[in-house]
Amino acid sequence: MSKSTKKRATAPSASPGATTSRALVAQRRGEATESRAGSKQSHVIAMLQSPAGATIAAMMKATGWQQHSVRGFLAGVVRKRLKLKLGSKKVDGERVYRITGGEKESGSRRASKRRPS
Repeated sequence: MSKSTKKRATAPSASPGATTSRALVAQRRGEATESRAGSKQSHVIAMLQSPAGATIAAMMKATGWQQHSVRGFLAGVVRKRLKLKLGSKKVDGERVYRITGGEKESGSRRASKRRPS
């Protein structure tokens, strides 16, 4: 039996898209999708909400992610999906990131180029 056949045979019967589709439905309704307590994502968000903020190196150490994954999380999840304002400043030669405010204002300067669904 080949490796791919073994993987298919031992894969769980639940479809992997079920969780994703629930998250998309919640997102379309305007509901915030919450991350589980104790997850890597919730840990990074807690680090960003602290008054001291967090460096990319600290987030990498806490999660085990690579640098590009931390940056992608900041841009894709924190800024876009959660719509949180993320500020950064250089302290002692290192960039420190913090969540500076609540939700972004709904009236943004640029209109989205995406078509409404």
